[in-house]
Amino acid sequence: MKPTAVIFDMDGLLIDSEPYWEEAGKETMAEYGVTLENEQYHVTTGLRTKEWVQYWFAYFDIDMKDVEKAEVTIVEKAIEKIRANGQPMPGVNYIFDFFKKQGCKIGIATSSPLSLVNVVVEKLGIGDYLDAIRSAEFLPYGKPHPQVYLDCAEALGVSQLQCICFEDSFNGMIAVKAARMKCIVIPAPEQHSETRWDAADIKLRSLDEVNASMIEAL
Repeated sequence: MKPTAVIFDMDGLLIDSEPYWEEAGKETMAEYGVTLENEQYHVTTGLRTKEWVQYWFAYFDIDMKDVEKAEVTIVEKAIEKIRANGQPMPGVNYIFDFFKKQGCKIGIATSSPLSLVNVVVEKLGIGDYLDAIRSAEFLPYGKPHPQVYLDCAEALGVSQLQCICFEDSFNGMIAVKAARMKCIVIPAPEQHSETRWDAADIKLRSLDEVNASMIEAL
């Protein structure tokens, strides 16, 4: 296909922020006497922070009245950590240049709050490439619901059938497919061999593996 637009997830795909979200989440849960194991944490990757907190509060039977407080704490911790230490993922500059030269409109569709999106866009220096940014922060449902991707396509002024989307999380991949968009997934290295990624159209190890013939074959 010749895509009209390309839409990117953000955390873990464009910026190596997942470790800092994980630190922020685990540190906050520890304040409630809970230790989250790694295999537990990855179940909820890609969810909005509020849904992440609600999931684990229910799992560990923590009083739901503190959900909003915990959500704010996690976001503040994550923003501070990412602003100080977040690094671009391999191939970020390449992929934005590649699709700009292809004449594609470029957007970001993320579960993260706009306060963090603005930090990341500035840190990566990608603002001039972007035609639209949409966050699921205030939507009724976040990923795996497709709304944030559909909203981004609408903001770009394109049909969802002409969009290619890049994701790194399972919940994000499901959102893309539910939106009837093409999905290129780049899982974390330790998850790369898992069969659940077979639902994606293409599975890669990094953004700099993308080439013109690959996109045309979609």
